[in-house]
Amino acid sequence: MRVLVVTAVPVERDAVTRAFGGTPDALAVPGAELHRSGAFDVLAGGAGPSAAAAAAAFALASASASQPYGLVVSAGIGGGFAPAAPLGSLVVASDIVAADLGAETPDGFLPVTSLGFGRDRFVPPPALVREVATATGAAAGPVLTVSTVTGTAARTAALLAAHPGALAEAMEGFGVGEAAERAGVPVLELRAVSNAVGPRDRDAWRIGDALAALTEAFGKSGPVLEGWNRHDH
Repeated sequence: MRVLVVTAVPVERDAVTRAFGGTPDALAVPGAELHRSGAFDVLAGGAGPSAAAAAAAFALASASASQPYGLVVSAGIGGGFAPAAPLGSLVVASDIVAADLGAETPDGFLPVTSLGFGRDRFVPPPALVREVATATGAAAGPVLTVSTVTGTAARTAALLAAHPGALAEAMEGFGVGEAAERAGVPVLELRAVSNAVGPRDRDAWRIGDALAALTEAFGKSGPVLEGWNRHDH
């Protein structure tokens, strides 16, 4: 089975491909470049849900009929909600949630679904989530997709109040989910925690450690992803 992995930036893409060894082949697709390592095509699609959705959609549409993708993975580093997701830990999404897609009201935030249209989450195949969590030691729980990264304690508290049990936030998962859903392909999200969600403190960020954890995660989960079948999707 071929697996499409979508990251935001090249440094995350390269962290993923390092897990597979050797030098990946570079393949051009509309608007981007895929790095192919065996069954894995890894794409740096850009930051934010819109860029991620467009990049993933182009890649999915460019796949040959003889070698379609069987799975799409949104991957990279992200913020973790303390204490559940400490720095350097891994999170695999049980739910990929569009945390700020909706409307602010005097009574608080309303998700887009409460407005009577759209959707606000994708649910990855539960058995695959369990297998990846077991293989990597990742915690499984909701991962929030935001267009504006959280930088205050008040916003952190509001997100946790609206999404109890959330483990991490990032900027691309829901966009990748939109593209995967429209192509009829299951989606997964895997994040390595580089910083705590809350007041911005760049001196406390551990980007290098998170990228190393991301490489290790794909080294451990690669056989699971490549060998997975869609019996539970």
